[in-house]
Amino acid sequence: MTAQRLVLLVAHARRAPAVAAATQLCDALAAAGVDVLVSPDTDPIPGLKARLARDFTEMCEAEVAIVLGGDGTILRAAEFVRGTGLPLLGVNLGHVGFLAEAEHDSLAEVARRVAEASWTVEERLALDVVVLHDGVEIYKTWALNEVTLERAEPARMLDVVVAVDRRPVSRLGTDGVIVATPTGSTAYAFSASGPVVWPTVEAILVVPVSAHALFARPLVVARDSVVDLELLASSPAAVLVADGRRMESLPSRARIIVRRSEEPVRIARLHEAPFTDRLVAKFRLPVEGWRGDS
Repeated sequence: MTAQRLVLLVAHARRAPAVAAATQLCDALAAAGVDVLVSPDTDPIPGLKARLARDFTEMCEAEVAIVLGGDGTILRAAEFVRGTGLPLLGVNLGHVGFLAEAEHDSLAEVARRVAEASWTVEERLALDVVVLHDGVEIYKTWALNEVTLERAEPARMLDVVVAVDRRPVSRLGTDGVIVATPTGSTAYAFSASGPVVWPTVEAILVVPVSAHALFARPLVVARDSVVDLELLASSPAAVLVADGRRMESLPSRARIIVRRSEEPVRIARLHEAPFTDRLVAKFRLPVEGWRGDS
């Protein structure tokens, strides 16, 4: 007897396009004999051919998590399925959708490929973050895109020492510091003039934000490097933000330690298009005049 196929659905169900896409996708998957679980944090959608996931264990039985929404919804899904090992298959219903694999007009193809179990998995580097105060751990989190140390008081700059592999690099008077992954290099770090790093390059980025210092250049360090951000006693309190979703207030003299996570985020891919093409398409970069090898 053939085992029943099962996928997880995560959607921004308060938006009409997501409701319509979820209904279309679930109808197509049901017709192909694939059961759909809806993540417990997704608002109910009347008439959806799917059932609510009862618990974490049931979610682990799914093959893939299909995410309907923009990059924010995909980051939410990455947080929600953390620890399940599920790959995320994003369908963009937002604006840029850098993390998405498909657009909203290709739902039929997404359903067909999922029914055929026809996808590959790409592992993306993630970050583990630990905060110490007087040597005692006071907070820990993780990030797929970036973790950002930001000002809690708009009128006062942070006083931060950046260290790599436990050796100090530079003291900064700054609005903030971003520690990002290659995946996050096209997000907040990009807006702060950080470099775009191809996802296949496993590295960690350190990008100061509006820093006043003799040396405040973005850094690209090895994937196994450890990045420390130390709030000096002269610094005001700060805020730590992970992926724009998880926020924690930090006191002066806090030390933020960032390193590569042992648990990557798994992204499901339907196409083998190079990252260069994705970069050009998502940012609508001008490439007219390129003649290639002709």
